[in-house]
Amino acid sequence: MAKKLVISSPEFIEGGTIPKKYTADGESVNPPLTIDGVPEGTQYMALIMDDPDAPKRVFTHWLLWDIEPAASISEDTSPGVSGMNSAGNTGYTPPDPPSGNHRYFFRIYALDIGLNLRTGAPRDALEAAMRGHVLAEGVMMARYGRVAEHA
Repeated sequence: MAKKLVISSPEFIEGGTIPKKYTADGESVNPPLTIDGVPEGTQYMALIMDDPDAPKRVFTHWLLWDIEPAASISEDTSPGVSGMNSAGNTGYTPPDPPSGNHRYFFRIYALDIGLNLRTGAPRDALEAAMRGHVLAEGVMMARYGRVAEHA
């Protein structure tokens, strides 16, 4: 069983609201993230951000791997190789819920190897490549939603 990483953000708390700046209603930049508990032997890290409340399926907002082991990921950066998200792009796709209040999960993984994946690889390829190589993992959930506008 993998050890536990602690992922957090100086901009919002676990279960809290993602500030508008980091959404499609704001600057559309990724939030800063802090990672605690990176174990000895970590070669690289990977990150998956998704929204399980999307209308048709889980919407993957951000895939990133081959991140050098570090205690943080800075705002508006992409410190690794980017995968294909559910919007059909690489890089960070900000929260942009069509309605309601959605949950966004930031999942961080400490890996014992680098991943031999091309830029733009899909989530299933990332998950398959990580299998058997996760030393530690952590998850943080935050929310974002819009108040319905009245005509």
